Amino acid sequence: MLSAFYQDQLTEAGCDEAGRGCFAGPVFASAVILSKDFFHPLLNDSKQLSEEERDELRIVIEKEAISFAVASVTHDEIDRINILQASIKAMHISVNQLKPRPQLLLIDGNYFVKYKRLPHRCIIKGDGIYASIAAASILAKTYRDEYMKKLHQEFPHYNWASNKGYGTPEHRKALDEYGMCKYHRKSWRLFSDQPELFDKESCT
Repeated sequence: MLSAFYQDQLTEAGCDEAGRGCFAGPVFASAVILSKDFFHPLLNDSKQLSEEERDELRIVIEKEAISFAVASVTHDEIDRINILQASIKAMHISVNQLKPRPQLLLIDGNYFVKYKRLPHRCIIKGDGIYASIAAASILAKTYRDEYMKKLHQEFPHYNWASNKGYGTPEHRKALDEYGMCKYHRKSWRLFSDQPELFDKESCT
C-alpha cells in the first residue's frame, strides 16, 4: 500500500517524468497534489499497471486531485540541453502551473535542481512508495503515450503506437531499415552509423 504523504505539515506535490529513456519524442513530466485521504486500490507506479488501468486512474486523478499539471520538453530541446536537464525542466514547468502552490516537492529519483525556493525530497523508486508521485507517474505516462500515438500516424514505420518510442527490437529494426525521422533524438547513439534523415513522403 502506498503512503498517503511524506509528512503532514506542508502541502506536498509529487513529481515524475515519462519518456526519459526513449529514442524519439518529447519527455513529459507531471506534478500532482492529492488530498491526504485520497485512495484508489489500483494506484501504483505506472510501470506496474496495464494501459487500461492507467487510463482509468488518469480520469480519477484528474477529477479528484487538488491540483495537477502536465508539461513536456521537445526532442529538439533534449538534444540541446540533455535528457536529465530536459526532464527537470518539464517538472519545473508542471510545478509552476499548480494552484495552490505546493510547499514541498516529492521527486521520483535521485537528482533534482531546486525549483525557486521550494524544498524538495528525492526518493528513489518513489512512484512505488508515495501516492502523489504514483499519480504523477500515471499522468506523465498516459499523456506521453497519447502524444506518441498521434506521432505514429505521421510515421507509422516505427510502430510508436505500440512501443511509444522506446528502443524495442522492432523500433531498432525500423531504424536500420528507414533511418531516423525528425522526431528522433539526434544526440542518442541509435546505431553505429548515423543515417540521413528522411521525409515521411519517402517512406509511404
